[in-house]
Amino acid sequence: MGTTVFERLRPADAIIDASLQGTRHATFWLDTVERPSYPPLTAPAHADLVIVGGGYAGLWTAVRAKERDPQRSVILLEAARVGWAASGRNGGFCEASLTHGYENGMNRWPDEMDQLERLGLENLDGIQESVERYGMDVDWERTGQLAVAVEPHQIEWMQGDGFLDQDAVRAEVHSPTYLAGNWDADGCAMINPAKLALELARVATELGVAIHERTRVTGVSGRGRQTLTTVGGAAVTADHVVLATNVFPSLLKRNRLMTVPVYDYVLMTEPLSTAQLQSIGWQNRQGLADSANQFHYYRLSADDRILFGGYDAIYHFGGRVRAEYEQRPESFRRLASHFFTTFPQLEGLRFTHRWAGAIDSCSRFCAFFGTARGGRVAYATGFTGLGVGASRFAADVMLDQLAGLDTERTRLEMVRTKPIPFPPEPAASIGVNLVRRSMDRADHNGGRRDLLLKTLDAVGMGFDS
Repeated sequence: MGTTVFERLRPADAIIDASLQGTRHATFWLDTVERPSYPPLTAPAHADLVIVGGGYAGLWTAVRAKERDPQRSVILLEAARVGWAASGRNGGFCEASLTHGYENGMNRWPDEMDQLERLGLENLDGIQESVERYGMDVDWERTGQLAVAVEPHQIEWMQGDGFLDQDAVRAEVHSPTYLAGNWDADGCAMINPAKLALELARVATELGVAIHERTRVTGVSGRGRQTLTTVGGAAVTADHVVLATNVFPSLLKRNRLMTVPVYDYVLMTEPLSTAQLQSIGWQNRQGLADSANQFHYYRLSADDRILFGGYDAIYHFGGRVRAEYEQRPESFRRLASHFFTTFPQLEGLRFTHRWAGAIDSCSRFCAFFGTARGGRVAYATGFTGLGVGASRFAADVMLDQLAGLDTERTRLEMVRTKPIPFPPEPAASIGVNLVRRSMDRADHNGGRRDLLLKTLDAVGMGFDS
């Protein structure tokens, strides 16, 4: 077994300790916004469309539904606060890809990839158009994404349009770990994710959507008109329902084993000085990601902080979402170590925020879709960390499905098919952790995949980041 650059060039413990001293366990993005409060639902109600979930998928569905039909009555129900979960705490990469990267999609739907790539770019353009049309303050920067090779075997993965050799990639961003890169200059935008969630809620309410926070839905029933029950006791009836609960347990039993929650960890630095910024270059402000199975993603904020996250992806036995899983000191220390391996010239920089969140992972690593109750209920879930942009596409798919429309979107094999479900416990925990170990071995062995990963590739459950 070999070593990775993050082991070969590991910084001193004293550097790591100093950088984490005084770090707050809080989501930086949510600290940058003033959050309006939406009242809980306290009385029975009815709407043409009821949406469960106040994250991106639910909010985009609300906005797109009113854009299609301004007279349609729409209610959105959120168990906690708008954008409090994945939508408010992600890395802020709004990618065009609908398939979690070209290779993942190509391995599954090769005949559709040209179409899926085009639809993904059209969707990203649509997000930008909405940001501009509604004057949404979301720190939008269409700077693209730069993938970097940090091990020799990754260099060939960078080949193709946008390829940068070692000199060229280090001219973009100064890191001694970079061996090559590939810059997709148009396929990704940087955003403040909490601002995007709150601005979508603002636009939705201005279009006439009624949003109710602190209203947890406990069940959906009915053969025709649907009835939603809530913790507070207020029942809601709806002609159509969209379920956008993502990582949280599905209200449809059929989907309970389709996703698992995987925890991702993030650090945010203090703002960089002018000299510190000059030391790393990064004048084009692209999003950055390295190319291992266990990869890091990082980007500049509007006030020139660096968000640095990823690598560890932790599944806990039982598949539950719990606040205590967000506290994992070893993951934060590992991220800090890898940060200073990447940017040793920033020694002395401190992290102000650390946080974590659960990703709704499915076995094909991108969203899946479906309907229930005779086409009156639609759902989309399983975004696997790439839902910032794909959630708007999902909203359009679900609205097409509820309307019974035959569209380019609904005809996609990617939309019509489902991933393989995860096994129940204890098999799920054993399997996820075995896969994680095999992916780590591949990263330490020139990218070579073992028998387990090759088998999963063959049955459609493999992942090439």
